[in-house]
Amino acid sequence: MRRRDILALLAGAATLPPFAARAAGETAKVFRLGMLAPLPPGPGILALEQRLQALGWEEGRNLRIDYVQLDSTDTDRSLAMAAALVGRGVDAIYVAGPETLLKTAMTATTTVPIVMSANDCDPLARGYIASLARPGGNVTGVFLQQIELTPKRLDFLSQTVPDLARVVVLWDRMFSADQFEAVREAARTLKIRVGGIEVADPPYDYERLLAGVDGRRGDVLLQLTSPLFFQDRQRFPAVAIDHRLPSMFPFRQWVDEGGLMSYGASLTDMGRLAADFIDRIAKGAKPADLPVQQPTRFELVVNLKTAKALGLTIPASILARVDEVIE
Repeated sequence: MRRRDILALLAGAATLPPFAARAAGETAKVFRLGMLAPLPPGPGILALEQRLQALGWEEGRNLRIDYVQLDSTDTDRSLAMAAALVGRGVDAIYVAGPETLLKTAMTATTTVPIVMSANDCDPLARGYIASLARPGGNVTGVFLQQIELTPKRLDFLSQTVPDLARVVVLWDRMFSADQFEAVREAARTLKIRVGGIEVADPPYDYERLLAGVDGRRGDVLLQLTSPLFFQDRQRFPAVAIDHRLPSMFPFRQWVDEGGLMSYGASLTDMGRLAADFIDRIAKGAKPADLPVQQPTRFELVVNLKTAKALGLTIPASILARVDEVIE
């Protein structure tokens, strides 16, 4: 699908007619989907679009997408853009990624169905849904339990780096404060010392932030989820290697760019799951009646080229558990 509508809302562009040509002499109602996603969009967006196509939704025939990319930290503009989507008469809103965009969409409407892909918050703990089985209200979708994955990520690091002395945690208060608290609790159980590095005011100077952090002294790095970190995934792993830091990330996209390890759900799988919710809502289902889904498959990915650069031998116990090795 083409993303020709990325900034259409800024100009108040006219909407498409409520019906689009399906065949000669025949019309089909167009389902209008609004998308709110952080800059830049993640791989889940492409997977969602491909899954919608497989389910029979074709842009220009029976589907219209208003796709809006937003700075997740600009809450005022995000709210204005979400309100504009509602004003344009979308039939549903898909919200990808950070909690701030989900809150924005929920503030903009209590009636338009919202399908979330919650990557960095617990919507149940936050009170955005009544329960996983019956969410109530106008919000449903996919929820990635990041907090529950934290102990396993620390455990993988401790098995991989036997002389681990301290886990350095890169986090930001807007998107990953709850995750950082989970890290500290899990680290106490595992008897691992924690050094937190809170970041603010992007763009981030990672060289400055990691000054004094050195893997040769037993430091390892755990980066938590944040759309701001995700957009830096191409440049950050090299900084970690420069500091000789064995690193663990929440998604494989960092490992593809040179990070050492990741453990988490597939963003592609989450996008496909979200598309199924959109399909059911387009066919008449109510969000309140659609149970929130959680990923059940988690992948451990290891970059052996990075391990070699760090002079690190990945233990056989870890290799036996790995879902994919990058060489």
